[in-house]
Amino acid sequence: MQSITLRGAAGSWNASPSPHLRDNVTTRGLMRDVCVALLPALACGVYFFGWQALRVVIACAVSAVASEYIYQKLAKKTARVNDLSALVTGLLLACNLPPTAPWWLCAVGGAVAIVLIKQIYGGIGQNFFNPALGARAILMISWATQMTTAMAAQPGVMTGVDTVAIATPLAMKYADASPAPFTITQLFLGNIPGMLGETSKLALLAGFAYLLARRVITWHIPVTFIGTVFILFTIKTGVIYALDASGAAESAQQALYQTLSGGLFLGAIFMATDYVTSPIHPWGKAVMGFGCGLILFVIRAFNPAYPEGCSFAILLMNLLTPLINRVFRPRMFGEQPAKPKEVKGGA
Repeated sequence: MQSITLRGAAGSWNASPSPHLRDNVTTRGLMRDVCVALLPALACGVYFFGWQALRVVIACAVSAVASEYIYQKLAKKTARVNDLSALVTGLLLACNLPPTAPWWLCAVGGAVAIVLIKQIYGGIGQNFFNPALGARAILMISWATQMTTAMAAQPGVMTGVDTVAIATPLAMKYADASPAPFTITQLFLGNIPGMLGETSKLALLAGFAYLLARRVITWHIPVTFIGTVFILFTIKTGVIYALDASGAAESAQQALYQTLSGGLFLGAIFMATDYVTSPIHPWGKAVMGFGCGLILFVIRAFNPAYPEGCSFAILLMNLLTPLINRVFRPRMFGEQPAKPKEVKGGA
């Protein structure tokens, strides 16, 4: 419907159909900001793990973009790879893979994320799972060995090196009863084994600050997610952080150690805040963050067979997002609550 011109005694003006409020926010612009926010974490991954990490990033990005383009062409749809959403999915998938992941695992992961989790349900805005996390969960179940192989960080090594297998900070606590071998400084800066984009909390916080400044996300989910995990482990252990004589943490169950370990920061900042699979209302976002933190705490604290649980916590809360949106549905202006109908006639 086109606008029409109305004329009156006071002059003329144009009237057009809703929506009347417009801004310059586009999908491409939002996705571009997410790519920029991921750059510090990806750069740290390449710095600490060498060229293997860069190969994983490229393979995941190419697979995701190519899968979306091919699927949309075969389905006779308009190819929309230029909105950068597929690229973001590929980069997020790379952040959730080991730096030694083989190229075929990256290719399968990118195809699964785009075709099976995103496009099959209608494309961008229609999926009910985060595509990158859904693909990671499928890869974890299908190829557990390749997905759980960690390597020691090699700061500054940009050429081929021999891979050194080592337990991640979270897995270490079940390996033996010795004090945790990683200091809080190592956990914060990222000089530890782990998935490609999750180790450096400093880099992830830099990306978080950028997304907040650009108003791409709000603070509600990341803060409540991370804060819930921190508070629950503080209640469970009674210790925020302590040092023994050697300078290592006495227990990997401590609150600060748990908060800075694994994929908590990556998931809270970049995964749980996905527009499509997270609640709309601020209170709904807080509920999702709390739910993710609670589920993650339960998995880490009471399931020694699987020390990490960030991906599954977010995926489970993705399923509850429609319910949360219904509970916290904003009331329209002038809307009155429905009155119960009166039953005529006596018993």
